[in-house]
Amino acid sequence: MVASNDADDDRPRLLNRSTGQGIYLLVDDVDEHHARAIDAGGTTVFEPEDTEWGTRRARVLDPEGVEWSFGTYPPGETW
Repeated sequence: MVASNDADDDRPRLLNRSTGQGIYLLVDDVDEHHARAIDAGGTTVFEPEDTEWGTRRARVLDPEGVEWSFGTYPPGETW
């Protein structure tokens, strides 16, 4: 379950390319998920990009400032 904030807690500010906390989703099509997030009111942290280890990724902030990362990297695998 992912829920909205029910209090006016301070959010970490965006430092470089991350707030330091967020959600990572393993997806097949990073570009599609990035576009859907932006269409839903998100803000791009970084556009879809290829990584040096052969995967693809993107990052957005949702309207409440929660960081969402989309990628093709399966956590736990080594490259």
